[in-house]
Amino acid sequence: MTIREFFLENFAGDLEYHPRRALVYFSLSIAAACFWIFSSHEARFTTIPLVFALGSVALFAKGVFLLRKSSEGLGLSHQELTNLSIPSHRKNLPSITVQAAQVFQDFGTGALLLWPLLELSKDIDHSWINPPRFSVFLFGAGLFFLGLLIRRMASSSTVPTRP
Repeated sequence: MTIREFFLENFAGDLEYHPRRALVYFSLSIAAACFWIFSSHEARFTTIPLVFALGSVALFAKGVFLLRKSSEGLGLSHQELTNLSIPSHRKNLPSITVQAAQVFQDFGTGALLLWPLLELSKDIDHSWINPPRFSVFLFGAGLFFLGLLIRRMASSSTVPTRP
């Protein structure tokens, strides 16, 4: 597996038109944003609330992609995309454990990939001198790889059934 395939599998491997999963992602995004919004003003710009704020952005973006019918073939070759159009070749949903680990991983992706936005917010609010960029990045990376580990363990423990 190449590095490109690894990142496509982890970030876009489960993108398909699925409105119910999109609703779950939107709900979790709102809950994570509420954690940041309802944090005290002194604690709002510490590591944990910022991870929740950035994680809510990532969950919301994933929810948008799950609502789009055109997202199903994101990252696939032309041949794999034509194979998906045949109903018997569509992907089956993974187990609930794997899906929960994917949500956990997507939440960590927000802090892992969006931490540079903290530098932009420092330009907007000049009173914020030292944003916790490194700790937010490390926390996001830890959540991402923990979700990846849970997904790998859950998917390796399932035994495929015969038709």
